[in-house]
Amino acid sequence: MNLTAKTLFGLENVLAKELEELGASAIRPVNRAVLFTGGKDTLYRINYCARTALSVLMPVGEFRIASKEELYSKAHKISWSDFMDPDNTFSVVPVVNSPLFGHTGYPGLVVKDAIADFFRKKNGIRPSVDTSDPDLIVNLHISNDRVTVSLDSSGLALYKRGYRLQQGPAPLNEVLAAGILKLSGWNGSDPVLDPMCGSGTIPIEAAMIAYNIPPGKFRNSFGFSRWKDFDIRLFGRIKDEADSAIQISPVNISASDISERAVSITAANIEKAGLSGHVSVEVADFRNCKSSFTNGYVFLNPPYGQRIKPEDIAGLYSMIGSGLKHNFPGNKAWIITSEKEYLKNIGLKPVTKYKLFNGAIECTLTGYELFKGSRKKPKENKSTE
Repeated sequence: MNLTAKTLFGLENVLAKELEELGASAIRPVNRAVLFTGGKDTLYRINYCARTALSVLMPVGEFRIASKEELYSKAHKISWSDFMDPDNTFSVVPVVNSPLFGHTGYPGLVVKDAIADFFRKKNGIRPSVDTSDPDLIVNLHISNDRVTVSLDSSGLALYKRGYRLQQGPAPLNEVLAAGILKLSGWNGSDPVLDPMCGSGTIPIEAAMIAYNIPPGKFRNSFGFSRWKDFDIRLFGRIKDEADSAIQISPVNISASDISERAVSITAANIEKAGLSGHVSVEVADFRNCKSSFTNGYVFLNPPYGQRIKPEDIAGLYSMIGSGLKHNFPGNKAWIITSEKEYLKNIGLKPVTKYKLFNGAIECTLTGYELFKGSRKKPKENKSTE
């Protein structure tokens, strides 16, 4: 099957590597997605095990159109009875960027009618639309005159792992957190600290990587589990295989936050993920945090401008830079922020930068090497002889 895994901007190559490890073939990264081929086993495995995929789509129709009438007729020709029965429910999710349509939601209505009329003509019954919990989710992508109609095999977006009981005011997307860990070069065994942990997404994702816990383990269902050709035995084997690889690791993963509420939320999410006793969390002011390790990683997601007064942001970033320099020598630091204009206040020279998105918010991920003492080599004394 030709398949498409969607991801966040900037994580395409990270996801491509994951897909290769999970058995995909003919892998080709594109904007916010990775195209690949694979069988039903690959489709199931990627949904259950891929950490940086948002959803996995199976195209069922690709064509060009010149009008809304042509969209209807070509969508109507797809053999919808291969994928659903008339007593099933469905929804259409449109992603449209085309001068052919003045309203981006209108093409979705056209395809809904095409699907309903397909069954009315074939069976005399029109299936019902259900936008809250449909049996089949149809993804409609239109770019200019190019149309791709796909089935969403994931259902609920894959970043919704199922362990997050509560969240703070600006939660980090789980897929983004996993992507940050992978982009940083963290090997799964070096120490990790998140001293501004919010709801604990980065330390929890780190522990799941270190212990090889599949990101789909806490989910109740996937979109493909309602498909007509769902192979429950095959999925059971894939699930058992992935779960049997879970292992306890001695890795040191810790989290802290100045907010008691944030620490309480993090602790609840850690417990839900089955990681109590494996990820430590405490109330602490970053100003007072000192490294108990070297060759480790410090990840920070500072408060955004919506949560802190603009005049205080420069001081916050200056404090972060000073704290990293003096209290975490011999480690690496990674900062994800939408306030990139304030990164200069860190006062440290970045070694790597990535452009990423947390939802619709453009962010910068910046990496720093925290050297002991000065990076400058002492000048050699010239001989006076």
